[in-house]
Amino acid sequence: MLENAHHKMIYLASRSPRRAELLQQIGIQFVVLPSDIDETPHLDELSDDYVLRLAAEKAQTCYDCLIAQSMAIYPVLAADTTVSIDGKIIGKPQDDDDAFQMLSAISGRWHEVHTGIAVATREGVKVAISTTNVEIAKLSNEMILAYVASGEPRDKAGAYGIQGLAGALVKRIEGSYSGVMGLPIYETALLLRQAGISIL
Repeated sequence: MLENAHHKMIYLASRSPRRAELLQQIGIQFVVLPSDIDETPHLDELSDDYVLRLAAEKAQTCYDCLIAQSMAIYPVLAADTTVSIDGKIIGKPQDDDDAFQMLSAISGRWHEVHTGIAVATREGVKVAISTTNVEIAKLSNEMILAYVASGEPRDKAGAYGIQGLAGALVKRIEGSYSGVMGLPIYETALLLRQAGISIL
């Protein structure tokens, strides 16, 4: 029997308020226990491999910490999201100028949003990935500057948040809306079910 056969309780290895909201949406209780790791991409690392690796490392690091403190009562959920355009990984902007460059790059184009998720239990780490294609409208410099000035891009992969003001800039998506937010609900539910936690 896994750690959490009777309770919808997990550790969430993330500070993201969006991930917290999505877990609350599906009735999962959680304790936030961020996992800080080196997020530097490996040389020539593909974007989907990158998010899967980071999600797994975050989950395992957090779980190892809990084991060391004899606190590994519940499964650990971790996730990582990145944007990819022309095969290039686009992470979170370093500053407003960087955000402007990122938004200019994805303006009027399709790009991919990859979210890797991982669940760690005493039986190991299981991972899944969600990839969504997103089309951004053609943006003027004025629109980009106004959006950057809102402050919303600063902590978000690709310098935008679909659930915020940038929702007005997204023409269409093919894939998971919650995945673009940072936690694909369908894939998350599948992994949690394997860890003994049923959503329904």
